[in-house]
Amino acid sequence: MSQTDTTSSKLAESVSSGNSSAQYVGFFVDKQEYAFPIQQIQEIVMPGKVTRIPQVADYVEGVSNLRGTIIPIINLRQLFGIESKPADEETRTIVVNVGERTMGCTVDSVAQVIRVSAEQIQPAPELVTGAGSAYIAGFAKLGERLSVLLNIDELLEPDKLELVHQAALREEIVSGG
Repeated sequence: MSQTDTTSSKLAESVSSGNSSAQYVGFFVDKQEYAFPIQQIQEIVMPGKVTRIPQVADYVEGVSNLRGTIIPIINLRQLFGIESKPADEETRTIVVNVGERTMGCTVDSVAQVIRVSAEQIQPAPELVTGAGSAYIAGFAKLGERLSVLLNIDELLEPDKLELVHQAALREEIVSGG
């Protein structure tokens, strides 16, 4: 069983063992819908002032002061190897908790809170393998839509961000482009 199958199985088991569904916050990056588990989201805010930091990867926008706490801001478009675009009225920063760390993720727009049942979660197909599969917890079939459920702990672990970016550049992470 691949790591993706294991992650998807654990996700489906956790959904089916407690409640009949789990909640996610859906968001868009380049017309593709992704989702983070709601329990790891601290808040969703309008993008604030970001202080740029020299000599960091291009997907690190910089740091921002969130009510007295300095947090890094990661641009998911750039992390996923997608051409950046200027912020607009739809752009949001999703503030997430990754272990003991708090960080912001810039996304094109936030869709909605979605409730996903165990039956709606599918593992990644065998063709989605390699490094990218570790960042995908599964796929949620939402009617005609397909949302990529992301594993925040793997995707945004500071020590793994460059690996995520390299996997995206090799198109091992699903994108809408």
